[in-house]
Amino acid sequence: MSYLRLKLHKLFHWEYWPMEAIYYPIFPVWLYYAIKARSFFFFSAANPSIKNGGMAMESKKEIYDIIPPQYIPKTVLINKGASLEEAMKSVVQAGIHFPMIAKPDIGLKAFAVDKINHEGELKGYLDKIADNFLVQEFVDYPKEVGIFYVRKPDAEKGVITGIVSKEFLSVIGDGQHSIKDLIKQTPRSHFQLKILMRRYGATLDRVLAKGEQFVLVPYGSHTRGAKFIDKSHLKNQQLLDTIDTICKQIPDFYFGRLDILYSSFDALAAGKDFSVIEVNGAGSEPTHIYDPKHSLFFAWREITRHWRLMYEISAINNRKGHRYLSYRDGRAMMRANKELEEHLKLI
Repeated sequence: MSYLRLKLHKLFHWEYWPMEAIYYPIFPVWLYYAIKARSFFFFSAANPSIKNGGMAMESKKEIYDIIPPQYIPKTVLINKGASLEEAMKSVVQAGIHFPMIAKPDIGLKAFAVDKINHEGELKGYLDKIADNFLVQEFVDYPKEVGIFYVRKPDAEKGVITGIVSKEFLSVIGDGQHSIKDLIKQTPRSHFQLKILMRRYGATLDRVLAKGEQFVLVPYGSHTRGAKFIDKSHLKNQQLLDTIDTICKQIPDFYFGRLDILYSSFDALAAGKDFSVIEVNGAGSEPTHIYDPKHSLFFAWREITRHWRLMYEISAINNRKGHRYLSYRDGRAMMRANKELEEHLKLI
């Protein structure tokens, strides 16, 4: 696929635009709520049990520690500077086996998230990451969904405000072309080519049999090429009861998105055969907006709707004594998050 065609595809598909281009036009809405709250960083009170409300720079391990263990994968924290022997000892003690998932303890946008298949790859991950990271059991459910959950602090029940299905980035063989050639056939995968070449190397030269599927990224990250499909119409009372049961067991959690691997939607709704792989707080996007069928105007409407809900929750919690982040601390958080993103992009 030509360079020009890729550039034009990005230009005419807003889901690939820089975050600034998507969010700056609606900044006055954020400013309106900030003025009402008398704090630009009012979001920090949305989820009082999570650092910064879950907007940025929060520890994933600290979040996993407040989630009942039956809902999440086995997870262990590996401290920076650990040797391969020390990491393997922690992994074995946690009952985690290959393959496994490694990801930064403080991360964003699925940067530096890798599937680790053997000790050699774990050694490579240790060599390239300079921070604390998590090793997590690989959950072998075939589907992933993001469910956005909101509950007012004094409300008995919450609501589901959006559901997004995530199609993992993959290619289907034709018996003639290499994996690399197949990647280049569509913009969604071609945009990921540099990262995939670094990850798979010579494997991309392999020719797949006709109909053979090769999953390039085994998790549903939009920044790593997953296709997001809006499934909000599937929400029902049974699913809400299941999600409500989970979220009400997480202390002071009122606003955010649960990323869940599952076997079938009916089983998930019934509370069976699923695993919550991430709980995201105030920094969560209503990711159903990234369905290619949705316009930018739809996205703006959904983002601002969720900002309103986050403000209302934060204001209630603030009246209960949960303080907003100070301007000084909020600015420091934003600078640290920007530096972290630039660092993780290079891993």
